[in-house]
Amino acid sequence: MKLFLVPTPIGNLKDMTFRAIEVLKKVDLILAEDTRTSGKLLKHYAIQTPMQSYHMHNEHKLLDKIIHRLKSGETMALISDAGTPAISDPGFLLVRACVTNDITIETLPGATAFIPALVNSGLPNDRFVFEGFLPVKKGRQTRLEFLATETRTMIFYESPHKLLKTLTQFSEYFGKDRKASISRELTKLYEETQRGTVEELTQYFTEKKPKGEFVLIVAGKNKTKP
Repeated sequence: MKLFLVPTPIGNLKDMTFRAIEVLKKVDLILAEDTRTSGKLLKHYAIQTPMQSYHMHNEHKLLDKIIHRLKSGETMALISDAGTPAISDPGFLLVRACVTNDITIETLPGATAFIPALVNSGLPNDRFVFEGFLPVKKGRQTRLEFLATETRTMIFYESPHKLLKTLTQFSEYFGKDRKASISRELTKLYEETQRGTVEELTQYFTEKKPKGEFVLIVAGKNKTKP
């Protein structure tokens, strides 16, 4: 009985590791966030292992059945649509249940969007905080107020239709002169990174309609300023 957490490419299929392919071919079942999306990846690498849908809307319902199957001796792999499972994607509940039930977990290293965006930003990366997606409504203002005094580099994920709203709020809570870097479509054909102040980046994406998925890297508050 064993659960593998297998990262998948965030855009470029060539970023799949040899080990990840090997694991996906040998397990009894692949738990996939979206079987249609993952199906393209499996077909590309001639992986014929059965898949089952496992996402945020059904993970509570399926959890006990999956744990029972694992305890019965099956091996499974959990993958998300892109990147490392449980990082802003389903996975935590299953991992916690496996730990509770003494089921072996093995996590493969691999793709995740925020590391290349952070390293590429030119902002300090010796200390950082990963915030992922900000709350959509409830708790959003409170979270931004809390982060206004954060001195470490901050990492956020954002969708294209909310990018400008988020940048406007960054200006309000962090200051329009706060340094930042925005990466989109990492590893894909139209990969792009823009660096500057929050104000400059707001202006850039006001003139250029946001497309793709975004990683926002924001400098922490300067300790020498009040």
